[in-house]
Amino acid sequence: FAVEPRFVERFAPADPADPNSREAIQPQAGQVLFPDSSYKTAQALRDFNNEGLPVMIFANWRGFSGGSRDMSGEILKFGSMIVDALREYNHPIYIYFPPFGELRGGSWVVVDPTINEENMTMFSDPDARGGILEPAGIVEIKFRLADQLKAMHRIDPQLQMLDAELEATDDTDQDAQEAIKEQIAAREDLLKPVYLQAATEFADLHDKTGRMKAKGVIKDSVPWARSREYFFYLAKRRIAQDNYISQLKAADSSLDYNRALNVLKSLCTVDWEDNHAVLDFYSANHAAIISKINEVKVAAIKAQIDALQKQLGE
Repeated sequence: FAVEPRFVERFAPADPADPNSREAIQPQAGQVLFPDSSYKTAQALRDFNNEGLPVMIFANWRGFSGGSRDMSGEILKFGSMIVDALREYNHPIYIYFPPFGELRGGSWVVVDPTINEENMTMFSDPDARGGILEPAGIVEIKFRLADQLKAMHRIDPQLQMLDAELEATDDTDQDAQEAIKEQIAAREDLLKPVYLQAATEFADLHDKTGRMKAKGVIKDSVPWARSREYFFYLAKRRIAQDNYISQLKAADSSLDYNRALNVLKSLCTVDWEDNHAVLDFYSANHAAIISKINEVKVAAIKAQIDALQKQLGE
């Protein structure tokens, strides 16, 4: 899945049954999910799932369209269809933020890896951004003008000096107080753009790849230059790994995905985070892994026999 970042026009033909209807050209902004594109995305996900394909999503959306026309066009329903399709997906899904791309608002919600933790994994280029709100919106909420003024008076030496002079002046000397207040207001006006820019930059740091990885919302930082190699080995590893996990779960019905994955981890003698090394390990130790799967199957059958004997004994 790739995102159209350019402005496009949607053509709605006139209704041939209505002589008063006219064709309409509806503008659509880039990097935005509209009802038609949301439905197309959900339908494609269901088709890919039926075909047993892994999915690569180049996530570069700024959100959903939220106008009254789009609400009447059932944007919420079609957006929820994307969530349903991802929740039911049975194959690997890789979500990647391309260079200088961003994922914002409701579009993050519909592709969040917690929807399908077994199959969905999120990655990002070091120059990409991700977060529900953009930095300017965060600052408007978290660092309002009153908070900026408090920070100015706490940090700026000149404002601290003017505050001290204001406190030291006699209450009866109104002219002196007004003069100092005017100097304070002028200094605040001078500092407002600087503090706003610093706050916006600080909020932007929260959306960068390093912070997203530290918070655990993405698995790894993958530069665009090596993304093809990285995802090639990751996809091949996941195909082989999911095949072994499905065999383990079939051998022992009590195993879930994580427990089956731990069985493979216990066998692995290489760096588990190195996709190329793990893929080579699977290829070189196929017989040993199949032998372990047979052991798990035998142990599961013995456990069933023991449980049946215990029930018969009771």
